[in-house]
Amino acid sequence: MSDCTKPLALITGGEGALAKIISEQLISSGFKVLSPCRSQMDVSDEGSVKNFFNENITSDLDLLINNAGTKKDSLFLNISEEEWDEVIRVNLRGAFLCSKLALKFLCKNRSGHIINIGSFSAISGPVGQTNYAASKAGLISLTQSLAQEGGKRNVRSNCILPGWLETQFTADVPENVKDHVLSAHALNSLNTPESVAAFVLFIHTQMPSVSGQIFQLDSRIHRWA
Repeated sequence: MSDCTKPLALITGGEGALAKIISEQLISSGFKVLSPCRSQMDVSDEGSVKNFFNENITSDLDLLINNAGTKKDSLFLNISEEEWDEVIRVNLRGAFLCSKLALKFLCKNRSGHIINIGSFSAISGPVGQTNYAASKAGLISLTQSLAQEGGKRNVRSNCILPGWLETQFTADVPENVKDHVLSAHALNSLNTPESVAAFVLFIHTQMPSVSGQIFQLDSRIHRWA
């Protein structure tokens, strides 16, 4: 398959371990992949996002993965406005800006998929992560509303909660906190970026009738209602 006929996938937050592994699996499955780091496309900046789309995104866009994320963990009373705004800008506003531009291509094609990378924190907000949890909870609602609007044009939207991953993103978390997280898993094991990437590929290529859903990929038990 030549590059001209390969579907295009855009993964934000390209410097992260999860983005790199998803990219590898998509490429091996016949996709063209763009996975810009923040210096190439700052998802929190509308001008940066527009410039990247104008210069790089073409009509063969098939998949957007809103993976870019940041955290500024602190107890609620200690969070500054700047720390609150930064997390919301990157995690939620960034997904909004990228999805808005991507959706124009996908709706025109009457095909495509937006996958938002969420977090278990969105459905079970932990101490010290009010800004992060709020931003990821917003992604769930964004996913569901996009599924309703995009469905009329055969565009899907789903949200994946990858679970705790041993990556650079969690490298600064104290060991006692990691132990506490592990103890909450019924299977007493953590997820891997490779298994998350495999699920991303599966839901995109093998589940064309699924949209508006939230997929939790670990063994923590949460009562939804």
